[in-house]
Amino acid sequence: MPMKITKTTLAAALAAGLLAGTAQAYEAGNWIGRVGAWGVFPKSDNLTLAPGAELDVDNGYSLGFNFTYMVNPNIGVELILALPFKHDIELTGAGKVADTYQLPPTLFLQYHFMPTGTVHPYVGVGLNYTFFFNEDGTGALSGTDVSLDSSWGLAGEMGVDIDIAPNWFVNATVMYMDIDTKLKLDGVGVGTVTIDPWVIGLNIGTRF
Repeated sequence: MPMKITKTTLAAALAAGLLAGTAQAYEAGNWIGRVGAWGVFPKSDNLTLAPGAELDVDNGYSLGFNFTYMVNPNIGVELILALPFKHDIELTGAGKVADTYQLPPTLFLQYHFMPTGTVHPYVGVGLNYTFFFNEDGTGALSGTDVSLDSSWGLAGEMGVDIDIAPNWFVNATVMYMDIDTKLKLDGVGVGTVTIDPWVIGLNIGTRF
């Protein structure tokens, strides 16, 4: 079953963190690790093949994790990783025509606004690399060699850590990634698939 991320779950986790918070200051040299349920939500109408014929990349869900090194109490460098996300690809009027797996490693430079206290909001800007694999044509594209090129693009994030115990916290993060990939069918380019997803994660984290 895919992992669903709901507003109710997010609100409950954040409320629990606020109620049980134990202040932990961020310091230079700290390592921070987070792991949790992530969803990738692409924009709509990812590629127009013809009038009325749109390719749409569906949402994907997986286990995500990241590691942050604190250069000083306000500045962190974060690497995000994940288990593969699977996305179905649908064509207007034809349903599912392909699916693919992708991994989006991204490096962020972060600014942490409140390194002391129990609530630690932050923002980040960085560079995303997404590579696609195990592309498979189905339905109308069954038997067709489907391929998607790797993508480089900018990324941004907003997040918050809320302390719940010494060196433990809950985290919510929202990221935007510029992901564009060239689609080829049997080796012939047919256009650029503009995915540009929002990525939402709900995590548990620790500092060490």
